[in-house]
Amino acid sequence: MKSTRSRINGITEGVIWKQLLIFFFPIMLGTFFQQLYNTVDAVVVGQFVGKEALAAVGGATGTLINLLVGFFVGLSSGATVIISQFYGAYRPAETSEAVHTAMALGLAGGVVFMAIGLLVSPLALTLMGTPADVFDHALSYIRIYFLGMIFNLVYNMGAGILRAVGDSKRPLYFLIFSTLLNVALDFLFVVGLNLGVNGAAIATILCQAVSAGLVVFTLMRSDDVYRLRLREIRFSLPILRDIVRIGLPAGLQSVIYNISNLIVQTTINGFGTDVIAAWTANGKIDGIFWMIMGAFGTATTTFSGQNFGAQKYDRIRRCVRVCTLMALIAAALVSAVVLLFGPYIYRIFTSDDAVVAEGQRIIHALAPFYFTYVCVEVISGTVRGTGDSFRPMLITCFGVCFGRILWLLFVVPRFHTIEMLVWGYPISWALTTVLFIVYYLQGSWLRRSIKKAGFAPEVRPSRRRRA
Repeated sequence: MKSTRSRINGITEGVIWKQLLIFFFPIMLGTFFQQLYNTVDAVVVGQFVGKEALAAVGGATGTLINLLVGFFVGLSSGATVIISQFYGAYRPAETSEAVHTAMALGLAGGVVFMAIGLLVSPLALTLMGTPADVFDHALSYIRIYFLGMIFNLVYNMGAGILRAVGDSKRPLYFLIFSTLLNVALDFLFVVGLNLGVNGAAIATILCQAVSAGLVVFTLMRSDDVYRLRLREIRFSLPILRDIVRIGLPAGLQSVIYNISNLIVQTTINGFGTDVIAAWTANGKIDGIFWMIMGAFGTATTTFSGQNFGAQKYDRIRRCVRVCTLMALIAAALVSAVVLLFGPYIYRIFTSDDAVVAEGQRIIHALAPFYFTYVCVEVISGTVRGTGDSFRPMLITCFGVCFGRILWLLFVVPRFHTIEMLVWGYPISWALTTVLFIVYYLQGSWLRRSIKKAGFAPEVRPSRRRRA
């Protein structure tokens, strides 16, 4: 049981900035390699098949995939919070029960989302105005992708369980291996066997199956309280209710977020194939920033959850200050790299000069303003870790999603340029950041979570004593 306590101590007792970095880097690198799944697909088909294929593996298909997967990942964040709180409070029986409920949810979600994806994809691609020269490629790619959806969701749930207990390294190792395998299979299926976008989709789902198998095997071999036993995978209704209570708002937030992106993608489709391809490639470049911010958000959620379970509330606030500073520095670095090396990065995806030129317009309108999103991820992750996910959803949906939709409806039609469309992103981020800062400083989120959990009220030292 020594290993269990040491992991708890690392998050609830260790030096915050050191523990954040120890936890953050494996998550960031893991997200990077997960992002490489589709990025490798985009690079290979863009270079060896053509810009129509490049538009097909991103663009509308990427947005549809993110819509369903994002909902499940948001829903499963409720399991991460519950498990981290039980683990931080060292409640072995409840931790085990939550792990098996979470895995049952992953399996059931995989089956349901596979069916939904296969049924709605043709209509969704049509409604989004996917160009005729892209449509067949896109439909074929997304159908194969959804056939392997269960592997995707099982991996994400299993990796979330490991991260909830403080283990962010092994999910990273699995993703590194699977991504390298994906590179090899992409060249085999797309270039060697000339299967086009179908080969890229087949390579992706095979690698997701490998990563899912590795994470399940790791959970089954654990000697800690979160060990997975296949015969015990079932729903515990009280725990499932708590998972849904915490995770459903995050899932709905992701859906609304991706619906706004669907509307953006529909607008993008009206600019033509060159802009669609440029937007697809930019999504992969932009993914560098999102994987870093997502890693900070995951880190703060786990830190907040375990310290909330241990009733160490001051560490939660200190984590917010430290993580915000680190995230701002990271955002500035990403902005500088993307602005300086954007043309060269675009050449990785395509040699088409028109696509690269459109991509540069997108980068110059977006990359300087990454910093405006930092507080959204850090504060929402922190508040969600205490079990309060409904209000962060409302703030994000109002600021990011509805703000962006209003921008598309009233501003972009009047000034119909790609730059004007892109500026809607940082403007909506800045609005949401202001709302989150006000909500965080007001402080009712923590008092409400403490009361709901049945903990003793927080006693904060006076200013005189702190001085």
